[in-house]
Amino acid sequence: MSAVIRRGVALLDFNAPWCGPCRSQEPILLELSDCYRSRATFATINIDDHRELAAQFQIRSIPTLIIFKDGRELERLVGLQGFDNVSAMLDAALEMPV
Repeated sequence: MSAVIRRGVALLDFNAPWCGPCRSQEPILLELSDCYRSRATFATINIDDHRELAAQFQIRSIPTLIIFKDGRELERLVGLQGFDNVSAMLDAALEMPV
């Protein structure tokens, strides 16, 4: 996972298949990943399959989105998030100086 977040902007989506809000957020994240394809990396982590990552990132509730830039956590969004909110956070991360 460190390779994903080490360089550039990355969004980690912590979720589970049984989580209703996670399923509702899925199409939003798919659209965002398409819009930011060349500028940000997106990764989805099923907390049931990857409990160690959920513990490492101290995930207490899902869905949780964490935005990183060059390995540093910038934002943590808990609960169902809309396109505009996540897009604004990604734009801010992309504009932030290295």
